[in-house]
Amino acid sequence: MKRINTLLSSFLLLGGICVAADSHDITIIKADSALAILKRENANYVAHPMSAEKPTRDARKESISSQNPIAAIVTCSDSRTSPEIIFDQNLNRLFVVRSAGNVLDNIGLGSIEYAVNNLGVRLVIVMGHQNCGAVKATIAGGNIPPHINSLVNQIKPAVATARTEPGDLLSNSIRANAIRVAEKIGHDAHLGNAAKDVRVLPAYYSFETGEVHWLR
Repeated sequence: MKRINTLLSSFLLLGGICVAADSHDITIIKADSALAILKRENANYVAHPMSAEKPTRDARKESISSQNPIAAIVTCSDSRTSPEIIFDQNLNRLFVVRSAGNVLDNIGLGSIEYAVNNLGVRLVIVMGHQNCGAVKATIAGGNIPPHINSLVNQIKPAVATARTEPGDLLSNSIRANAIRVAEKIGHDAHLGNAAKDVRVLPAYYSFETGEVHWLR
């Protein structure tokens, strides 16, 4: 038995179930199990021209008092990269952190820490995507507005790495950026006792095929 510290209450892990003091149970899904689910459902998304109907009303009502996502997804704000659609998931299944270029500041890291330490998440995915505009802007350089420049500055090291590699600079930079952000989570996020059970995986989403390619 081990104790997980939370912002609101303390939970006790019993046989894989985190029992909360307020009677809301959180089922901790192991990282490998969550990954298998997301791989399978991304394959369904790719294979079918329309998403299957989901009982969203039931999911909404059942999760009024608590949430229990199976994974956290760090991805771009791009309107074409909704994780719930790409991984064919209902409400209350994914804890999503989004920013242009899927970069993370302290607020983003805090969100990941909350998902792991408070919600029992054990799988964190950093998903870059084909033709990312933020990465394109970083490669292009030039006069960039201050707030966008704060994004660009975080992506520059990935572009620098990609410039040393053979192949397409944009595609390589997007992949390098996802890997770098995943490494940042592993290095900087305070995950407490859960750290040994958490997997942080970089990925690349293809607009052309709908597939999520795993980079590690």
